[in-house]
Amino acid sequence: MRIGVIGIKDGWSSHQLADALAKKTGFHCLINMDEVVLDLESGHAYYRDLDLATLDALAIKKIGAPYSSDLLDRLAILQFVQRAGVRMYSDPGRIERLLNRLNCTLSMRQANIPLPPTTITENIAQAEQVVRRYGRAVLKPLYTTKARGMTMLTVEDNIRPALEQFRDAGNTVLYIQKMMNLPGRDMGLAFLGGEYLGCYARVRSKGSWNTTTHSGGTYEAFDPQPAIIELALRAQEPFGLDFTCVDIAETDQGPVVFEVSAFGGFRGLHEACGLNAAELFADYVIAQAS
Repeated sequence: MRIGVIGIKDGWSSHQLADALAKKTGFHCLINMDEVVLDLESGHAYYRDLDLATLDALAIKKIGAPYSSDLLDRLAILQFVQRAGVRMYSDPGRIERLLNRLNCTLSMRQANIPLPPTTITENIAQAEQVVRRYGRAVLKPLYTTKARGMTMLTVEDNIRPALEQFRDAGNTVLYIQKMMNLPGRDMGLAFLGGEYLGCYARVRSKGSWNTTTHSGGTYEAFDPQPAIIELALRAQEPFGLDFTCVDIAETDQGPVVFEVSAFGGFRGLHEACGLNAAELFADYVIAQAS
């Protein structure tokens, strides 16, 4: 079979998946979207000299870094290729619902998933009142990963200038989330084809307010309670991705879900659980495409 991987050049998970598929099929193809050309006159999309319509399937690992609204245009191109008959895992239309943090949050809220208190506004004065009400808050860009671009504010900070600086950095919509009391870690629960695969914890490094590996956090093995697994299962169900991770934290007010990942990484499962998620995903894609 000829199965390509949509990924990024320096992405560890992208290469792991492309290598796993090549090992099983004899065909290696890692496609960077910044090199894809869509020719509407011919109706074909090309990666270098490869016509994407000649592939049996595409596994979408990542469509770009960093996150931005530009990635929506890349998803539109993939949807065009999908309509030409190329099967995709996950469906780019479903990924689109998760790429934007606000869309993801609203979908989970409508599904009655427990979330941290969250307010969205474009009004600086209203946003300042929200931060004061929360006491501690995190400003989150709508397109981001690994906490990049996020800002923590407390009532002791000079709130109005910080909000204006965040807005002027390109965040017209102010997404404000109350900072919860966490036990120094949160959890990533992975799902393959809607089935629970495994869980790892991200442990916060000393001096950091978040747990991401980008800020020095580390992966550790973690065995979640059945209720946490059930919550993660419910959180990811509305999106129907073939592979995803759900970020959950246990707080003094009960568990909350931060997000469902548009793509989901393999490294946490590998380092903390010894699970080769790339190989499992490759097996899944081959079985589905067959």
